[in-house]
Amino acid sequence: MSAGPLHAGVERYLSSLRHERQLSPHTASNYGRDLAALLDYCSANAVTAWTQLDAQHLRMFAAREHRRGLSPRSIQRRLSACRGLFRHLIREGELKSDPSGDVRAPKVRKRLPVPLDVDAMSRLLAFRSDESLGLRDKAIMELFYSSGLRLAELLGLDLADVDLRDRTVRVTGKGRKTRIVPVGKQALAALQAWLAERTKLAAVGEQALFVGVRGERLGPRIVQRRIARWARLQGLPEHVHPHMFRHSFASHLLESSQDLRAVQELLGHANISTTQVYTHLDFQHLARIYDAAHPRARRKRPPPPSD
Repeated sequence: MSAGPLHAGVERYLSSLRHERQLSPHTASNYGRDLAALLDYCSANAVTAWTQLDAQHLRMFAAREHRRGLSPRSIQRRLSACRGLFRHLIREGELKSDPSGDVRAPKVRKRLPVPLDVDAMSRLLAFRSDESLGLRDKAIMELFYSSGLRLAELLGLDLADVDLRDRTVRVTGKGRKTRIVPVGKQALAALQAWLAERTKLAAVGEQALFVGVRGERLGPRIVQRRIARWARLQGLPEHVHPHMFRHSFASHLLESSQDLRAVQELLGHANISTTQVYTHLDFQHLARIYDAAHPRARRKRPPPPSD
């Protein structure tokens, strides 16, 4: 039998993601790739209707992806896409229950984010440039570090999102949720310098805050390459990528304030457990404070030698 009904169900679900939930094209593309793998499994195993799928099929599907070299994190994402599809099919009346309910993906070893330390970040941001692209790059990196933005959030900024007088930017994060974040003094100065230069590059009517040489909104690859280039020019040994600024922002802010809730709000995390990963980065700093401050932790001075 043809796998047409299966493909049709996936297409309807992807359409709902794009139009009803307004997911970004990148995220919708990831869903499509994960569900294409499920369709491929169904085709190879003579599954022609959603009602034929059961938990054993989903376990075999996960095992197949593992044998093909997918990481536990990728398999988790793939199963998550399947669950979203099954919930959609239940709402449409094509399924009565979720066949993946008892299926568990391999556990993912948590990797701590890697921030730059304060000295390395200061070194990276110390460059000066009078060229349009250099001024733009300076504003991008200062804003990344000042406000803890994700790459997609920064690239999505329009001119109207920046309030220089109030020293804030309005950010549209995951799930189309907006938040207002402060802009620090150095980032504000860099933004003002870029805005004075932006008119030389921006196409007529372009509303994007950051544009490229063609006058249009910047894409992620350009930002990644430019940041890596500046890191090399500034002599940093590690590979620097955009998300490293967000990690550094969170780590340095938490180190100074110890206010986990405030950092959660600034980062736009829906769940504080996501923010808590930065407490692990800060443990050594806290241990030093404890050793220096707690009465039971301070080392006693040895008594003076007796005569």
